[in-house]
Amino acid sequence: MLKMLHEVPVPARWLGCGGLIPFVAAAVAGLVGGPPLHDLSLRALLAYGAVILSFLGGVRWGLTIATPTPDSLFKELTISVLPSLLGWASLLLPLVCGLWALAIGITAMLVVDIQLPQAPLWYRLLRIPLSVGAISAMIVSLTV
Repeated sequence: MLKMLHEVPVPARWLGCGGLIPFVAAAVAGLVGGPPLHDLSLRALLAYGAVILSFLGGVRWGLTIATPTPDSLFKELTISVLPSLLGWASLLLPLVCGLWALAIGITAMLVVDIQLPQAPLWYRLLRIPLSVGAISAMIVSLTV
């Protein structure tokens, strides 16, 4: 798997891994800080996770409209809108519920995105460690 990540373009690798920094930083801050910092770190994870989930939906929308298939266009565009709706709804939930909703949403998007034939192989490969990193940061923060 790690060997295949060398097929990911360098800018995508760097920017993708850089996108994990807020997840990791918030999780670490929640682990080492007291209650006020822990609460702030959960809020940061919730906000950033909602933005990232919405971003994933946008990527899917873009791939879908770039190579539309009339038979499945409605289904694919619907799937691409759901992450933004879930991200927004997660912001309205209590912190713990919102983070679980995001973790489930990012997991679901990973499952459907790695099967997306329009996406380049490198994108599908990159999604795995990035999603695992984001989900792990949220779960670690929730278990403290």
